Amino acid sequence: MLNYLTTTAPAGGMASTLVMMVLMIAIFYFMLIRPENKRKKEAEQMRSAVKTGDRIITIGGICGTVVNVKDNRIVIETGADQVRIELEKWAISSNETAAEAAKAQAKKAQEAKAKAKAAKKAEKN
Repeated sequence: MLNYLTTTAPAGGMASTLVMMVLMIAIFYFMLIRPENKRKKEAEQMRSAVKTGDRIITIGGICGTVVNVKDNRIVIETGADQVRIELEKWAISSNETAAEAAKAQAKKAQEAKAKAKAAKKAEKN
């Protein structure tokens, strides 16, 4: 019984445990931390690119058009009654104007790619 308690664990068991821990941390980083940092960076860029005339939606669900942009705040105008609300920039959830422009640009790029592919196919034949 005393011999059982004094034996040490094999070194290979410790190395494989260490490798598994490093592997788990790497997976955790690439699956959770990195994408979250990327989303935060994109959201910050979107918020800093807001300009007068953009249609936005806040995190509270308020839709409006940007009337004035300050350092950390924006003023939006909502609805036909032209109510103006001053908000912090971090409260912007999405910029509909920029999203529509990005969709239009992606569509143009896709159409250009399709035209180039069709021209290449016609050239082959």
